[in-house]
Amino acid sequence: MNIRELARRSGVSTATVSRALNDRAEVSEATRERIRRLASELGYAPNEPARTLVRRRSDTIGLIWDSGQEAQGLHNPFLLGLLSAVRTALSEADYHLMLLTTPAADDPDASYLQAVRRHNLEGVIVLTTPPDDRCLRVLAASDVPCAGIDTAFTGPHTVRVSSDNAAGAEAAVEHLHTLGHRRIATITGPLHLPPAAERLAGYRRACERLGLAVPEEYVVEGDFFLDSGQRAGDRLLALGEPPTAIFAAGDQMAIGAMHAAADLNLSVPRDLAVVGFDDIDAAALVRPSLSTVAQDQRALGEAAVAALRGLLDGPDLTPRSERTVSATPRIVPTRLLVRGSSRPGA
Repeated sequence: MNIRELARRSGVSTATVSRALNDRAEVSEATRERIRRLASELGYAPNEPARTLVRRRSDTIGLIWDSGQEAQGLHNPFLLGLLSAVRTALSEADYHLMLLTTPAADDPDASYLQAVRRHNLEGVIVLTTPPDDRCLRVLAASDVPCAGIDTAFTGPHTVRVSSDNAAGAEAAVEHLHTLGHRRIATITGPLHLPPAAERLAGYRRACERLGLAVPEEYVVEGDFFLDSGQRAGDRLLALGEPPTAIFAAGDQMAIGAMHAAADLNLSVPRDLAVVGFDDIDAAALVRPSLSTVAQDQRALGEAAVAALRGLLDGPDLTPRSERTVSATPRIVPTRLLVRGSSRPGA
């Protein structure tokens, strides 16, 4: 079944069929509905590559994920949840999703921009990718609309979406301080990533405001995964004056710190209070359940898609070469969930 056959059976021209299927105003509502109904009955599906050439639109958005660390990212439950949220938001906006793989390191001519041009992608969502990636810099400098989630890349047509990482970290420290803790350590994520740096900044800001000393050894860098959290917990709890509370910049690292405490027969939260960040599913399943700063994955995905659509659909009053998108990020609020790992009497 092709458009010519559908036109023949509908008794109209192929141009009328095309206009009807694309909701053009030149076709009456009755004719549009009759053609759509017949197309559905006959199983007609438009030739998407052909439509793309005619309309110069693909209705497809590219996704760049973790810049060469996709395999590691597949083990990060928060990133998987965020990917699902982005996919759902794009689907609800009638866009397709294409995952862009990292260009080969041994091919200096390969780039994300080439992939965007080749597949006629309308825009790109960049997910937690370091800003020092060469191919990403080329993309950000182009005229391709890009929305980044928790990444610091900037360009003439880019916008950033982020959770309120610093405020979330501050809330965690304030909560531990309210419980009476004065020796509060932190396990950070990789500090070249904006979320990790922002959570560390929030931790330091809260400690300074509350008059809490932060010895250098109380700040230990991890990688957002469980093993690094356990190693950091081992290191912190071996100090001559160990912390009585730990704020970890990711839930997996917080759970690792709880494992380190268990290995020393320390009780959580009686001997050590722990607060994480993200609110992955496992946070509510461990015992004691993990207090955490919850990120709203659905809201992040929707905000990224809305920001990108704003670039795609917004009024273009100046030439693209002169138009600059504001670098001010769109911030999604976080909220503190108090559970057993920091609840008095738990």
